[in-house]
Amino acid sequence: MFKPDKKTILLILLAIAVMGGMVYALYATGLMDLLTSKNRLLQFIRENRAHAATIFIGVQIIQVVAAPLPGEVTGFVGGILFGPLWGVVYSTIGLTIGSWVAFMLARLLGRPIVERIASRETIARYDYVMQHKGLLLAFLMFLIPGFPKDILCYILGLGHMRLRDFLIISATGRLLGTVLLTMGGTFFRDARYGAFFTLIGISLIIILLVMIYRDRIEHGLQRLSGVLHKDGKKKTPPER
Repeated sequence: MFKPDKKTILLILLAIAVMGGMVYALYATGLMDLLTSKNRLLQFIRENRAHAATIFIGVQIIQVVAAPLPGEVTGFVGGILFGPLWGVVYSTIGLTIGSWVAFMLARLLGRPIVERIASRETIARYDYVMQHKGLLLAFLMFLIPGFPKDILCYILGLGHMRLRDFLIISATGRLLGTVLLTMGGTFFRDARYGAFFTLIGISLIIILLVMIYRDRIEHGLQRLSGVLHKDGKKKTPPER
């Protein structure tokens, strides 16, 4: 049973106070409505064109740490506003910083703070990645659509993965999805609807296949990590 010491309790209370303050500020300033509406977000960034890149990177950071807006929306917006090159660059910067913040929050504050972000069932479902220090597994989970990448940042922060390895894996693993979303936004902006709908169709097929075979994919990752036998049964640790 977890018995936090005074330092841990103070850190948890501080984190709760900071997060509560952030939520209050988002609502009080109207930013919550802004972040949860694609049209309002687009209009706001366009009206502040001189600071558009900074605002967009900040939005990407917030959507990883607090997830008020789906990453699919912000990545698409990046393509509309900045095109294929800078859309990918700015998205990657924001996503990497946001991933680092989530990872460090979990590392510093521990499991209690992560359980406020994700359910215990979700943490238990993916704990084999942090337990086995699976660099390849973590990369694949960031790469494959359909996995909760933002929550994964918190979960990995509970393990023993080095920060440098985490940043490399999260940045490169997210890159394919970032490129696809940015290109989708760019095609839509340029009225290249044939390319846009082709990309959407391919993406939907991939996501659908992942949804259908998600359990098999996860079992494959668990076998790769050594958690499961080939017959699908969990390995039991040797008795001491």
